[in-house]
Amino acid sequence: MKKRIYELSKELGIESKDLLKILSDLGVNAKSALNVIDEEVEEIIKELVTGKSKEENPPTASEAIQVEEIKEDQKLTETKSQKIEENEQITVKEKEKVLIIQGSMRIKDVADALSVSPTDLIMELLNMKILANVNQILDPDVIKKLAIKHGYKVEEVKPQAIVKRVQLTPEEEARLKPRPPVVVVMGHVDHGKTTLLDAIRQTKVAEKEYGGITQHIGASMVEHNGRKIVFLDTPGHEAFTALRARGAQVTDIAVLVVAADDGVMPQTVEAINHAKAANVPIIVAINKIDKPDANPERVKQQLSEYGLIPEEWGGDTIMVPISAMRKQGIDQLLEMILLMADVLELKADPDKPAKGTIIETRIDKGKGPVATVIIQEGTLKLRDIFVAGDVMGRVRTMVDDKGRSLKEAYPSWPVEISGFEELPQAGDILEVVPNEAVAKEILEERKKKKEKSNIEVVGLGEKVLPLIVKADTQGSLEAILQTIDKLPTEDITVKIIHSGVGGITESDVMLASASKGMIIGFNVRPDSRAQEAITKEKVIAKTYRIIYEIIDDLQNYIKGLKAPQIKEVIMGRGEVKATFNVPKVGTVAGVYVREGKIQRNAKVRLIRDGVVIYDGKIASLKRFKEDVTEVLTNFECGVGLENFGDIKPGDILEVYTVQQVQ
Repeated sequence: MKKRIYELSKELGIESKDLLKILSDLGVNAKSALNVIDEEVEEIIKELVTGKSKEENPPTASEAIQVEEIKEDQKLTETKSQKIEENEQITVKEKEKVLIIQGSMRIKDVADALSVSPTDLIMELLNMKILANVNQILDPDVIKKLAIKHGYKVEEVKPQAIVKRVQLTPEEEARLKPRPPVVVVMGHVDHGKTTLLDAIRQTKVAEKEYGGITQHIGASMVEHNGRKIVFLDTPGHEAFTALRARGAQVTDIAVLVVAADDGVMPQTVEAINHAKAANVPIIVAINKIDKPDANPERVKQQLSEYGLIPEEWGGDTIMVPISAMRKQGIDQLLEMILLMADVLELKADPDKPAKGTIIETRIDKGKGPVATVIIQEGTLKLRDIFVAGDVMGRVRTMVDDKGRSLKEAYPSWPVEISGFEELPQAGDILEVVPNEAVAKEILEERKKKKEKSNIEVVGLGEKVLPLIVKADTQGSLEAILQTIDKLPTEDITVKIIHSGVGGITESDVMLASASKGMIIGFNVRPDSRAQEAITKEKVIAKTYRIIYEIIDDLQNYIKGLKAPQIKEVIMGRGEVKATFNVPKVGTVAGVYVREGKIQRNAKVRLIRDGVVIYDGKIASLKRFKEDVTEVLTNFECGVGLENFGDIKPGDILEVYTVQQVQ
């Protein structure tokens, strides 16, 4: 009987990664610990690891591991010596009067760093025509001017998202215990995400809960073969990425639901890209296999085009055929989730102070602000004092997904807690602290460090600029992607994390925010919700009508230059309700102003289904046959466009001006 690699590694008592290395040395192509190996290969591995073939003296797995450990020790020694050298360099820099700044700083902190009194600094700022108090936040440019004036050389450090590998001590390793996997269900609308969640809950929970399950919070815990699995009950990649955009990596596994009769759809592709950007392993549930026109093989073929290759085709993606409506294949899907959890070796220390992520918040009439929290490490207890984002509190009540009161919650458990002083945000990290004094100190420190959100070139060693590309047609999209692919870069890689045809959506913005990337739109525009998200999340989203301008801008970002000094200001948006053919004038649109104002002689775009159809000027603007200069929100008007008459009801007019940035 064939075995999976991780099962054989458990049997032999070695790590899966070491077994994968041995297989690679033997010329066996194995991508992950989930892959299956032949019985002949299994025998060879057993012979090598147990050292039965001593005549040839092959290297045993333990020797291979020892070699790796020696290499790790060498790396640690090199790292330590490097750190010593860095510390020495810092000391020299201090002697040379070098001020290292990272983002904005308070006047008081700048004064301390420059060894001058805050009062003197405030007087200097007054001479620079800047009125400020001691707690005022100063921009990096102003700090540079002050530092240079005081004889300091300035080095600005841009914040980078650096992945740190936490090295645990043997004692800490010993305290780790297995925890349940946290699973998010994603996929295209109407492919059965909610039906699948209901089917799992009914078969795995309701049989023990008389009268069925009462869902109280935004996550549910089910049991299969004596083991727990936590499902987030907010299906869809938007919610998943919204949490990640705020720094919360909650989920361990993503289940991608694809309908066997429908196949891969636009939201399926989005879900794949969102999960890959988050580095979350994907299990595919091919749903609706009971339908007459179901074709699971076609779904597998389509998914393989996006890098999800089934195991039976030599890939490493688990694909399970199911029918959520008839509850077929549910047990097999849960089995595969637990199998993936075993491979991931999900563990946490239940004895540490609790730490978790808020996935949902609301105001309760009786309890005040309450939040659903997924505990990630430690054990949360009643009366624990905590901080979450910019909010503190004490755990007053704690209930599980069945509405039962709890005194303690363990790693991966979803619980709803009350006791917040204010309503926190979804995605905030909740951390238990020793006392109120520490909580207040942490909040004060966080208020000082209000960081500015922007695109970041992230990564260790190789630097990556994540990019989302949206275009009006497939031809335009392919041309842009090919051009970006040929873009000359030195030590920076431009990585396309999502691309598609159509307008810029809120989902695109949240993915850009989560990935610290930027959005490029060609002949398309963000809708109103996407525009709000761009402002709120401080995402860079630029739209173009000429391809070479995209390349010029990207090269500027890569070289670290400033973006072009032209800023676009949206003045207002209106919806075309009707059109009229006026003799000697042409087509005039009857427009209802939805937001802002429409101003005569301003620039205007006509947008149809998210795609820019026209970009030019307003030729005429009338109200009740009278010429006017502007029309405000909630009023109707007649708009004529310069040299353009293909206007249809439902089109959106976006009025804007172009300003020179000082």
